[in-house]
Amino acid sequence: MSTRWKDIARSCLDGAESGTMSFPRIVATLIEAGFDGYAVDLRRATAIYYRPDGEAVELQAARTRPVAEHFDAATVRQAIGEAQALVPGYTYHGFCAKVAGAGCAGYLVSFPGKRVLYHGRTGETHTEYFLGTQPADQP
Repeated sequence: MSTRWKDIARSCLDGAESGTMSFPRIVATLIEAGFDGYAVDLRRATAIYYRPDGEAVELQAARTRPVAEHFDAATVRQAIGEAQALVPGYTYHGFCAKVAGAGCAGYLVSFPGKRVLYHGRTGETHTEYFLGTQPADQP
């Protein structure tokens, strides 16, 4: 893997953690660099950025808090809404802490699928579609 791809992935993670890059900007930057998605593991505090050719880069992320035992999809949805609205005081670190407290162990962002799949420790999930891309059969 070229160093450039690793640098772009690192800059996107740093941008999220520092609040200097929004989710839409991160997605656009990663797609332009040839990535097709990434996964964040809140238990291990890692982010893995995937390319369609099978290459990937794993980065250490900021640790937030332990993941709660039970998955609370309503609280995860609320945290997502706060992130989308950039409510006053929003930070990515705060978002991660809130969803971890709601039992979210991690999430997978799929650029081709235009969705984010949030999952709990026992396999519960919540799917969030990128704005304007929700399939017609979804509420």
